[in-house]
Amino acid sequence: METALGGSLSSRRTTAMIATAERARAEGYPWDVARRMAELGLMGIALAEEDGGSGGTLVDSILAIQAVAEVCPRSGDVIQAGNFGPVRTFAEYGTPQQKERFLGPILAGHAVISLGMTEPQAGSAVTELSTSAPPDGDGFLINGTKIFGTHSSEADVFLVYVRFGPGLNGIGSVLIEKGTPGFTIGKPSAFMNGEDWSQLYFDTMRIPKENVVLGEGGFRKQISGFNVERLGNAARAVAVGRHAFNLARAHALERKQFGRALCEFQGLQWKMAEMSLKLESAQLLLMRAAVNAGDGLPNAHDTAMAKLACNEAGYFAANEAVRHVLSGPHPCRLAKPARSGDASASASASVSANVRPNQSERCPSV
Repeated sequence: METALGGSLSSRRTTAMIATAERARAEGYPWDVARRMAELGLMGIALAEEDGGSGGTLVDSILAIQAVAEVCPRSGDVIQAGNFGPVRTFAEYGTPQQKERFLGPILAGHAVISLGMTEPQAGSAVTELSTSAPPDGDGFLINGTKIFGTHSSEADVFLVYVRFGPGLNGIGSVLIEKGTPGFTIGKPSAFMNGEDWSQLYFDTMRIPKENVVLGEGGFRKQISGFNVERLGNAARAVAVGRHAFNLARAHALERKQFGRALCEFQGLQWKMAEMSLKLESAQLLLMRAAVNAGDGLPNAHDTAMAKLACNEAGYFAANEAVRHVLSGPHPCRLAKPARSGDASASASASVSANVRPNQSERCPSV
């Protein structure tokens, strides 16, 4: 599939993408890009064919998001939503009836699914979530609040982490549709990269038992699915770094100072070499995590290593490109998505906990 995917993208990516600067400033979810990506077969790349996907691999998905985001980072957000976000966890663990109902519109670019995981009082401590789901006849009553769910302002369906009972094993997940009585979506806000989010409020909101994706004891499976989202985040970070590197390189070849092109100054050559080295090194860790996952889900250690390296490399390349070469409209357009990736899909400081314990036999693996 990689060969066909590469041919499709290489022939279209410079013409099919909306102008990068305009897209970066646009508000809301880019529905036009979502439908275009669906037409190109770039939504649900690694999902099973029987679920409406392409039956590809995680590596295929990474190649796709990087090819798109390297040209237009904002359009890469659509590939993230259609391949790496909660859609992957839902496709992995949802029932056939649930997938038949919701996956089609998502993979066609007509709907988007959002994740309801983070809570105001818990932050990155997901196991401390308090959104409750006590039984109510043949259903459940949901009470709680969620924040920082990507695309939650415009999503049609939500994969929400809830507490069915006490402790780690009491955590599971449910599907909640927009417009359900007792469900309120707060005013829109935005992350640094331009993706929207809204606070979600559940006030004695009733759902049928058919909406349960993972019941009690499902937390570990959910987090394994979330590792896919982290790799999508890592892939975008490297792509944004490459986007910045390519812009800086093109400018350095054309711009002249003191009678010669910027690229002829040795100090700048060293800086460009350092940017390239960090990006390529991070890419290797990213591909290791994806390849080791095979047809399944990536493990926590490989994912954490890749996310840390890619977020750092992407931001370094974007920051150095702006600092030494670029000016005009580029700084904000590059710095915002580069820095945003470090905080999303778990902050780097939190993800590093999945790396450090494995470096010592005295510490248990997380």
